[in-house]
Amino acid sequence: MTKHFILFLCVILSTKSNAQQKQQWDPFLDTVQQRTIQWFLDVTPKETGLTPDRYPTLSFSSVAAIGFSLTSYGVAVERNYIARADAINRTLTTLRFLWKGKQGDAPQGMIGYRGFFYHFLNDDGTRFENVELSTIDTALLFAGILFAQSYFDRDSPQEKEIRLLADSLYRRIDWQWAMAGSDWVSMGWKPDGGFLDAFWRGYNEAMILYILALASPTHPVPETVWDAWTASYIWEKYYGQEHLNFMPLLGHQYSHVWIDFRGIKDSYMQKKGIDYFENSRRATYVHYEYSKLNPNKWRDYSDSIWGMTACDGPKDTIFEVDGIKRDFRSYSARGTGADEHLDDGTITPTAAGGSIPFAPEITIPALKAMKNKYGDKLWTKYGFLDAFNPTYITPKTPNGWFDHDYIGIDQGPIALMIENYRNGFVWEVMKKNPYIVKGLKKAGFTGGWVDAVKEAK
Repeated sequence: MTKHFILFLCVILSTKSNAQQKQQWDPFLDTVQQRTIQWFLDVTPKETGLTPDRYPTLSFSSVAAIGFSLTSYGVAVERNYIARADAINRTLTTLRFLWKGKQGDAPQGMIGYRGFFYHFLNDDGTRFENVELSTIDTALLFAGILFAQSYFDRDSPQEKEIRLLADSLYRRIDWQWAMAGSDWVSMGWKPDGGFLDAFWRGYNEAMILYILALASPTHPVPETVWDAWTASYIWEKYYGQEHLNFMPLLGHQYSHVWIDFRGIKDSYMQKKGIDYFENSRRATYVHYEYSKLNPNKWRDYSDSIWGMTACDGPKDTIFEVDGIKRDFRSYSARGTGADEHLDDGTITPTAAGGSIPFAPEITIPALKAMKNKYGDKLWTKYGFLDAFNPTYITPKTPNGWFDHDYIGIDQGPIALMIENYRNGFVWEVMKKNPYIVKGLKKAGFTGGWVDAVKEAK
């Protein structure tokens, strides 16, 4: 066999492989993504950048939703939904507003304290009612802020200002204070009650919180927090999958929206022989298998209609359906795991949509099946409404309950994980952020792309 023939054969095989990859992309995802991102573009006020928690119900702003929104602007530019100049203006407005917001320990009139932000904000950027200063929602906000810092990398005055504001905001956070004298970071604080009696332990959505806390150039937490964090993990076999258990799928999705965990491992995962990406794939299959078997006989659960996480629900009530007494919930964290389980028949599209990169072979068909089966009861102007419950049968809902709202923290994973599945865009931008790299290395991650980049000084 000649060298020329071998080269020709390689070109043919490469062309075939590329063609197969192009065939795997489903245009349906383009439609889902465009509609979902349009939600952020339409509902976020251009005067403040404070993305609402939900819409069309009028609500306070969610600081976590702002983090998803800031990231969606970059994707919107790449997809040609908006011009880069528009994304710059939106991002600058948001960061300026957050930077100028009053920080202090007064119970009202403040946007946050010690660099952290309140979970929900009024339209003027002050604390909503008596909500907590939220460490995880602040972390999700800063995932979006650091995305903006790395995405807007040109030399224009506006993009330089974005980078400087992002840096100033991040340096202001006092992560050490948030440990409240413990081995972990507290879940929150209130000016009239102090720290909440709850800490970020066990595997959940706070992985990105600890990475940001470790990387801080001003108030970093000690590296021992990562060992304390992983020491509280629950590793068990459940529905055929050995993995780190956590009930709602959001815990297996949120950190992965911004960080590419493929091929990198901390000491815990080194011992288990997998990475966190594979762990999320297994967790996704747990939900799929659970719904397929449907042990509690909820209506419509199947291998194509499935997915639980934190989402809206019909109502906090108990009544009988199909001869079984059912305990329904309003907004709740739903899911299934070896250590915890909560299922009331409510399904949310973000559970499958936020897991697209992990298991496209089951998540994309699930989204299609939901759209095809329920039509405009579930699929409308901005993509999928937040949730639905086919078992919630009442005189007012004879065909089951369907939400009328979209929720920002559920829209975000759908839109951004579609882009990561497409080309890894959000991941690639975040790999350029020195704070993300520094945090991962301090947590003991090695291998893959982490070994190839330098960490921040």
